[in-house]
Amino acid sequence: MARRLPCPPAPGSLEAYATGFDDLLSTLAQRRGFCEYLAGLLLPRDRNRTLTCLAGAEPVVGAQHASVQRLQFFLSESAWDYEQVNARRLELLLTDPATAPHPGGVLVIDDSGDREDGKATAHIGRQWLGRLGRTDNGIVTVTTCWADENLYYPLYAVPYSPAHHFPKGKSDPGFRTKLQIAAELARTAKAAGVAFRAVAADCAYGDQDGFRRQLDATGLPFVMALKPGHGTWAYGKDVCTPVHAAHSLTWTDPSAPGTGPPPSAPSATDTPRPGGPPTRPLAGGDPTESTVRAGGGARSPDRRGLPRRRRTELDRVTRRRRCSHQAGTRPTRRTGDSRRPFLRRRRHHRDRNRRAGRRARLHRGVRPRHG
Repeated sequence: MARRLPCPPAPGSLEAYATGFDDLLSTLAQRRGFCEYLAGLLLPRDRNRTLTCLAGAEPVVGAQHASVQRLQFFLSESAWDYEQVNARRLELLLTDPATAPHPGGVLVIDDSGDREDGKATAHIGRQWLGRLGRTDNGIVTVTTCWADENLYYPLYAVPYSPAHHFPKGKSDPGFRTKLQIAAELARTAKAAGVAFRAVAADCAYGDQDGFRRQLDATGLPFVMALKPGHGTWAYGKDVCTPVHAAHSLTWTDPSAPGTGPPPSAPSATDTPRPGGPPTRPLAGGDPTESTVRAGGGARSPDRRGLPRRRRTELDRVTRRRRCSHQAGTRPTRRTGDSRRPFLRRRRHHRDRNRRAGRRARLHRGVRPRHG
């Protein structure tokens, strides 16, 4: 067996950390590229998102420098298993008392998008990029991060592949949505022995009922943000919005999370909802049939099992409620006022097209029409 050649040492205490991955890197070039990559990420530099800055070379001009090309080959062409390297990294984090996760931390799920040009890059596509706040051509990566009051570190990162990368699109067996990837990463973290109190995510994930059901089926508690228009539904005396539930509990701090009485259900006909008037009973029906949405608004109850005539009546009442103005929710605006700018634009385009047609006919020597 050939003797392993020594690798140039990494700066400072990074050498002791890098030697823990030597058995996963078979060649000298891989071990050297790994040390240079770690140094580029951790050293205090202005930027560490480009290869030139990771290698310590001058931007643009130093793109052909030997250290930059060596790092490029290590990241894109060299045959080393990133899953094994990440598993070893997590093993070191879980065994170190300073970074070992504890039940008081949380598992944060999020995605990050970076803009990229072209169409040949793997996982690239036109999609929503949260970092830029718009839809653009780029790559989105779903990540999980463990965090507590003192520190945080990433656990897993999986790129999302848009449907056009698969032969059958969204129906392809290999296609996975970002929600499916996030749920799988949460289950992987639990199976790896990462202790956490709950899974936390923003409204992009918290508003998805299917995603929350997957976490609940796995036995993972979660704390999710919801969009302002997200609704929760109940019938009759069980009607209770999240606002009423929060106000009924006396939470002070984590040591005393609150032992108040169960939330009192507001009446579907008497108690005003936050931001809206009392819910009126449906025409010809029981007042307790109304459903209340968190944040205001009412919609028809479950129509299953009702006669066709009754369903038609419920649909008519629901449409009338959606189109009518509710006092205290938004300022009154007449329908005619909202259409005036549109009508002005339409008349402007019509007159402009007529004038253009007349000029074209005059140019061809055709007598213009009148009227």
